[in-house]
Parts: sequence; C-alpha cells; structure tokens
Amino acid sequence: MDELGIHGAPPTRTKRTTNSKHAFPRYPNLVKDLEITRPDQVWVADITYIRLRQEFVYLAVLMDVFTRNLRGWHLSRSLDQTLTSAALERALVVAVPAVHHSDQGMQYAATAYVERLQNLNVTLSMAAVGEPRENGYAERLMRTIKEEEVDLSEYHDFADAQRQIGRFLDAVYNVKRIHSALGYLTPVEFEEQWRSAQGQATMALT
Repeated sequence: MDELGIHGAPPTRTKRTTNSKHAFPRYPNLVKDLEITRPDQVWVADITYIRLRQEFVYLAVLMDVFTRNLRGWHLSRSLDQTLTSAALERALVVAVPAVHHSDQGMQYAATAYVERLQNLNVTLSMAAVGEPRENGYAERLMRTIKEEEVDLSEYHDFADAQRQIGRFLDAVYNVKRIHSALGYLTPVEFEEQWRSAQGQATMALT
C-alpha cells in the first residue's frame, strides 16, 4: 500500500457526551410502557456533540414526546452542567413536564438539575446504562438534527453554528418539518389542533 501510495481513511474523531460513572442518585425508567396522551406529559432530554472547524461544541435539547415540539435547547463550548441547565430553563419558560426522561449522564443526575425539577413536582425517569433505545425518542431527534442540519452545513465558528442550528430548531423543525407520527403535521400545528380540540370538548361539556 505504501509503494502504491494507498492509505486507509483516518478514523472519524468522536466525542463522548455521556458520563454515567458518577455518585449522583439514579432513577428508574418510568416511560418504557407508559401511554403518552397529552402535551408535556413526558419530556425527553439528550446531548450531542457537533464538530466545527477548530473545536467541538455541544447541543442539549428537550422535546415534548406527544407533540414532538422542541421545548428548549442550548449550544455551548462546554459539556458541564450549565449546558443542560440552560436548555432546561429555556424549556421551562414554555411549560413544565410531568415526567423528565433522560440517560443517566452526570449532567442530568447532578443535584442542582434534579432539585430544579423536583421543586416543580416533576418526576425523574432515566434509561438504563448502555440502553440508548430506552431514550429512543431523543436518539431519533438527535439523528434528525444531524442528518437534516449539521451534516448539510459548514459552520464558520461558534456564533455561526448557534445561528444556523437555532434557525433549524426554532423555525424549521418546530414550524415547518412534518412528522408521519403526527399525521403529517408539524409539531406546532399538531399541538395547536390538539389544544383546540380539547377546548371545544370542554366547552361542549359545560
């Protein structure tokens, strides 16, 4: 191979986002067989890395499972607890979930993050270590973000990544991207129709 000038492709650099080896409490998976029937019954949370030209950055998201609506997100150069906390605070401006489901990563098990949710009477739920399918909704969301935005874009720097990813999440994914699971509606359309139908049903009973 050396004589012919043939060289194998270098391995793709990856970054680890989940550290489940910590001393914080763990919580059981409460959503595995749960029937989800309304908005904000269950939020799922996850983190992924995004490679820029000179650095890696990290994206944390929270999605409402019933509507597929992204409730909050945050992009950061750091993988510390402020990443997930900032995404959570952004989401809590919109609503409060009954159940928060994530992996067992340190960022989601940390005392400050857990206490913030518990003070709002939110129930904690976590996927088992090494079982990404138990957080499948979030895994599929991250795959969509990578395939439909990150892999198709070249970000000049952190500010450019934040601007373009934010546009995709807020103005495309929530507002324009249809989902077969939602009857080919966008998350915003589906949630609006559901709430309208609930309001009409309530009026009919009064």
